[in-house]
Amino acid sequence: MTEIEIGRAKRGRRAYSFDDIAIVPSRRTRDPEEVSTAWQIDAYRFDLPIMAAPMDSVMSPETAIAFGQHGGLGVLNLEGLWTRYEEPATLLAEISGLDDDAAVRRMQEVYAEPIKAELITERLRQVREAGVTVAGALSPQRTKEFAKTVVDAGVDMFVIRGTTVSAEHVSGQAEPLNLKEFIYELDVPVIVGGCATHQAALHLMRTGAAGVLVGFGGGAAHTTHAVLGVSVPMASAVADVAAARRDYMDESGGRYVHVIADGSIGRSGDIAKAIACGADAVMIGSPLARATDAPGHGYHWGAEAHHAELPRGERVQIGTVGTLAEILFGPSRVADGTMNLVGALRRAMATTGYTEVKEFQRIEVVVQ
Repeated sequence: MTEIEIGRAKRGRRAYSFDDIAIVPSRRTRDPEEVSTAWQIDAYRFDLPIMAAPMDSVMSPETAIAFGQHGGLGVLNLEGLWTRYEEPATLLAEISGLDDDAAVRRMQEVYAEPIKAELITERLRQVREAGVTVAGALSPQRTKEFAKTVVDAGVDMFVIRGTTVSAEHVSGQAEPLNLKEFIYELDVPVIVGGCATHQAALHLMRTGAAGVLVGFGGGAAHTTHAVLGVSVPMASAVADVAAARRDYMDESGGRYVHVIADGSIGRSGDIAKAIACGADAVMIGSPLARATDAPGHGYHWGAEAHHAELPRGERVQIGTVGTLAEILFGPSRVADGTMNLVGALRRAMATTGYTEVKEFQRIEVVVQ
């Protein structure tokens, strides 16, 4: 790809966000009723190519169960309020009622409560007993400490999620997590990320991960770009990682690693564009936090917002538009892409003539 001269000492390549691209209809159209949005990762098949982000404003054990019953994969934040407190409902209501000036400081205090292994076990048990696929997320820093607890609790899918996760973390302070060794020893599939480049994704795929998360610093509640200067436009990031998936298939003799877009997906059109750029599925937070039955009460925040030393996120008011079921399946009462996400994806696929998610990855896109 052609590089652009930023200045005499620095060159960079142009990258594109979802807003910069558009999907091009093909010569064929379909009926939306004939479209399948299903996808499968490892032995687990889902009706929706959507994972719910492990954020306290999005996923509680109850909403993870409901999301699973709707056909998606809800991922529980195993470092969140539900694994620090027996009953966090009062704290969630308090966080949603804080003034903006006090929100970060108070969240730092609330999240300073230690994580309790027995609560990890209890929350995962609750989801498992509901009969849906059980997924939980830890940061790379906490994975070693709580991995055995998570696996013993019967998790089906293990998610290691951070602002950026590398296959080769170098530290002079402590022995880092050896991802390849860790994944090899686990009996459950692992999804790991974020990453945003071909090389980083290829290294993560070589660890044995079942899926990689693409993106960092681009979510509605993230300020990573402002605090660290780190951000990669998502259309280019997803396409680069999809290329790494293809190259890894050639390298490994056919092993397929799923690409999951995680960031800057706020509306239904972004879901379609992410898949068009090569994603197998998406992980979303803010669209689901707009549900009237979401734990955040119309507010949204991620783990970065309450970091003890360097917060890289904020609690944002996003409001509510409908129930979780209405956000996923409609009917929509707005024309801005925040409701009936699945119906919109079906129509985008049907309008361009595709009936399967993997086929839709081949659709033509243009730069606007």
